[in-house]
This record gives sequence, structure tokens and C-alpha cells, in this order.
Amino acid sequence: RMPGSIPEADRRHRASAAFSLSFLSLAFSITAFSTSHWCEGTRKVAKPFCKGDSKGKLCIRFNSPDGNSSQAVQYIWETGDDKFVERNFHAGIWYSCEEMITEEGEKCRSFIGLTPASDRGVLWLSIVAELLYIILLLIGNILMSVEIFYYGSLIDGLKINAFSAVVTVLAGLLGMVAHMMYTTVFQMTVNLGPEDWRPHTWDYGWSYGLAWTSFACCMASAVTTLNKYTKTILEFKHKRKKLERSFKIQYNFPDH
Repeated sequence: RMPGSIPEADRRHRASAAFSLSFLSLAFSITAFSTSHWCEGTRKVAKPFCKGDSKGKLCIRFNSPDGNSSQAVQYIWETGDDKFVERNFHAGIWYSCEEMITEEGEKCRSFIGLTPASDRGVLWLSIVAELLYIILLLIGNILMSVEIFYYGSLIDGLKINAFSAVVTVLAGLLGMVAHMMYTTVFQMTVNLGPEDWRPHTWDYGWSYGLAWTSFACCMASAVTTLNKYTKTILEFKHKRKKLERSFKIQYNFPDH
């Protein structure tokens, strides 16, 4: 090893750091893609009529004890906001779920079916971009693992390093576009979606945060990989100049 060159252990340490970041990005992206907590909030749902002796705040009461009689005049005591109850909901790329009023559990619907027809194409583009993002991250992980355990020539390892950097950068760009497209589609669905789905209040959930954390890890991995590639190239240029200078001194020495 020439003096001033980057040690092999240091190169492997940088490659391991890039692989760890890329692996975290892949795990986070798969988790976010398969869960339905990209957006969370509440919906105002109309209370059902109370049946029999049922009482409480989750149904509308009558002033007549015989609520099922067709001859009885029924007066609703609740007015304004008292007619509604807030139910929690969460939505993702594939489906949207909300709490049920009279039963335990959740009722889920396809988010693609809830999306307005004019924005459905953008949602499908987002889904395709998310899938390509995951596939490219997987390819980048494979290339980085090959580089770590590759014991051939350094030039071949450098080529693998360059290709994995390009793949990771491309994956990060696709992930960013996919997340932004889904955000736009969800906001349009809130404004133009079905009346029986539109949320009263909403905010981004943990799946959405996990998706952007995946993007951050992906770009950090790409920067680490490019940094390693650049330092290796500069090392080669430095060693080449030192060798040329050494040969020049040896060639000119007999003349002196």
C-alpha cells in the first residue's frame, strides 16, 4: 500500500455504512407501502337511532318509550353537533379503515375506489413508482453486499460501487416523486371524494413519516457510496502522480 492511500478497512467501513442505510431504507419503504397509516384523523358520523332499551351517547334517543310503534310521534332531542359522533380513521395507499359505531373493530374500504376518477391515474402512477422504488432499493442492496464480500480486483469493486450509487440515487428520486404524488391524490380525495368518507380533521400518520425516513436513508446511502467512489478515484490519481514522479526521478538520476 502506498503512503497516504485509503486503507482497505476504511473502504469496507464506508461500504458497510452505505449498505446499512440502504437496508434500513428498504425495510422502511416495504413497511410503509404495506400499511394504512399514511393519513389519520376523525370523521363526523351521524348517530343511529336507539333501539329497544339502548341508551348512551352513541345513538339518538326519543321522547316516546314505544319507539317502534307507527302511531307514536317521535321527537329527536339531539340538535346540531349532538346528532354526530366522531370516529377515528386511517388511510394508506391500498385501503382506508374507520371505527364502527355500534360494533367493535373497523370497517375498511379500498382507497383506490374512494379516489376521484380524475385522480385515479395519478394514484396508479404513485403505486408503480413506489414499487420501482422498492425494486431499485433491493438491487442496490444486492450490489452493495456483493461489494462488501467481493475479493477480486479493486477496479471491479469500483465499478460495482459506481453502479450501486447510480441505482440508489435513481431509487431516491422515484421515492420522492411517489410520496409527493400520493400526498396530492389524498388531498384531492379529501376535497372531492365520497361524502360518506370525507374526514372532519386529518393529519399525516406514522406510515407517511416512515416513507420519508426511508427516502432520507436512501439518499444518505447514495451520498456515502458516491463519497467512497470519489475518494477512491482521488486516491488512484494521487498514487499515479507519485509513481510518475518517482519514475521521472529515477530516469533523470544517471544524467546528474
